[in-house]
Amino acid sequence: MHLAFDLSFTHTEGRWARRGSWVGTDFPDPRLYMELARTAERAGIGMLFFGDGTGIPDTWRGSIDAAVEWGVQWPRHDMSPIIAAMSTVTDHIGFGLTYSSTFMHPFYTARLLNSLDHVTGGRIAFNVVASTRGADAANYGFDQLMPHGERYERMEEFIDVCQALWASVDPDAIVRDRETGRFADPAKVRRVDHQGRFFAVRGPLPSVPSPQVAPVLVQAGNSPRGIAASARFADLVFGFGGSVASQQRHRTMLDSALTEQGRDPAKVGILWATQVIVGRTADEARARRDEVLGFWSEEAVGAYLSHNAGIDFSRLPSSFPLGELRRQAEQAQASPSGLIGTLLAEHGEDYQMSRTEFFEHGWTSATGLDHTVIGDPVAVADHLEENFAQTGQRGGYMLSSPLAMPSGLTDVAELLAPELRRRGALAPRYPGRTLRENLAI
Repeated sequence: MHLAFDLSFTHTEGRWARRGSWVGTDFPDPRLYMELARTAERAGIGMLFFGDGTGIPDTWRGSIDAAVEWGVQWPRHDMSPIIAAMSTVTDHIGFGLTYSSTFMHPFYTARLLNSLDHVTGGRIAFNVVASTRGADAANYGFDQLMPHGERYERMEEFIDVCQALWASVDPDAIVRDRETGRFADPAKVRRVDHQGRFFAVRGPLPSVPSPQVAPVLVQAGNSPRGIAASARFADLVFGFGGSVASQQRHRTMLDSALTEQGRDPAKVGILWATQVIVGRTADEARARRDEVLGFWSEEAVGAYLSHNAGIDFSRLPSSFPLGELRRQAEQAQASPSGLIGTLLAEHGEDYQMSRTEFFEHGWTSATGLDHTVIGDPVAVADHLEENFAQTGQRGGYMLSSPLAMPSGLTDVAELLAPELRRRGALAPRYPGRTLRENLAI
């Protein structure tokens, strides 16, 4: 199995204040991440990943106040400069960066990622997302989100343009003949002349081909439409943890879609998003779990859930049928996944739920403690090995922690990773030169 660390929320939801947090420096100081990168590379972690969102959560009560006051999913910087800094203190570990195809332009994105692949020596992955949050859309001039299916159509065209741009300069186009002064062969530099529904791009990319030529492409959609997009272009898929049955369903649907695209399912792995709390003993792990609960209030939970679902849950009546939440999600052009999807799958559309019951579920959903793997290194390693065998043994885990940073992930690097490596469960430590070579499934 391969391991990656999710660094998307190292400083939000109270992580900045808990025991084991950084002292004497604060986000967004790049030295925080340079320290984590060195620790992760010593452990042989394959990739450090940054998700992204550009809007401050404002769905709860129609205001950003709760998110700002409690640091819920905020602040979030563009992490591309941080990745450049981390690459200077490491030699092998890869870096995953997220941009939205719903809002960004493919020419700018392709050029930026080409530059980062050069800076890192071929260690960049691009996580392309179809954005689902109204707060993000408002920052790019959209009154509302475009429909779910249309977002994926735009994503597929976005990637088509990026791939054409990355291929518009052949790897051997650069001559650099010092005797004649001839720099490149013009026959190997081509316009792309793309004219599509969403984008018009002439090209070519005004850049020297990067070590990987194109970054490792990652996609995380788990709806049928998202899985179809993954099968079309993704080198690696992010999947959501949870029940083994849902993971197996995702793997089966992805394999079928890959086969329809003429691709080999054995060559596309899934990194399952998995939250862990690792302690030196089981009692220590449980005590650290209890610390997490101290941060959350109804305002913080409401800001978190409302932002991610696109529904203002402060307006919930004292009792309501669960099907009403699906209707509101669809009205907001949001996918009824996450907590809503879980509740619908468990209880059905007609189930009458109280507001109190909903927030009790929401509390564990916001913390992630309802699906966190908690224990000493042996217990957590046992769980991952068993789950890996049950879900196809292609890919691995995108590990996150609700604990303070850096201690939450340092414990994973220094306690869990050595236990997995001792068992022979981990992929070889950096066998290649580039991230693509090192993440070969």
